[in-house]
Amino acid sequence: MRGLLVGRFQPFHSGHLAVVREIRARRPDAHLILGIGSAQRSHTRDDPFTAGERFEMIARALEEAEIDACEPVPLFDIDRHAIWVAHLRSVLPPFDLVYTNNPLTRVLFEADGFRVEAPTLIDRDRLQGTAVRRAMIAGDSWTSAVPAAVAGYLREIGGPERVRMLSTSDAGASPGSGS
Repeated sequence: MRGLLVGRFQPFHSGHLAVVREIRARRPDAHLILGIGSAQRSHTRDDPFTAGERFEMIARALEEAEIDACEPVPLFDIDRHAIWVAHLRSVLPPFDLVYTNNPLTRVLFEADGFRVEAPTLIDRDRLQGTAVRRAMIAGDSWTSAVPAAVAGYLREIGGPERVRMLSTSDAGASPGSGS
């Protein structure tokens, strides 16, 4: 059996890790694909990190937590809900089960005949990408919301500084478009 969990992981936080642990505990012999959604997006306020950086966050967090049988895979948006599941089936290895708490994702996969389960979300106010990025912007504590390996990696790549810079009004300008 192989399952699929899709997320943007902007950044990969302790809530994501808790979901992965729950899935692996429920099905210790099953493989898990971690679909890195919106892989083409980066360096924006809502999507500050590249797919490669998110892959590295996930890999480091899973290694630190000693969790195996998980495979992060970048997934590029096609912006067409009606064919999204077919698209994922064409670019991913076969999977039998989808884990999501997103109502649209649930509807799309169930319409295509997939079994869908909703993992438990913990401390949702604090453990969500938006809250972690807000804390970085405000200069508040954010490291307790991410695995230690992710906090270290984000510091290595200047993640908090990038998030703060991207929160400014001029950050959305295209490179080279300054006056």
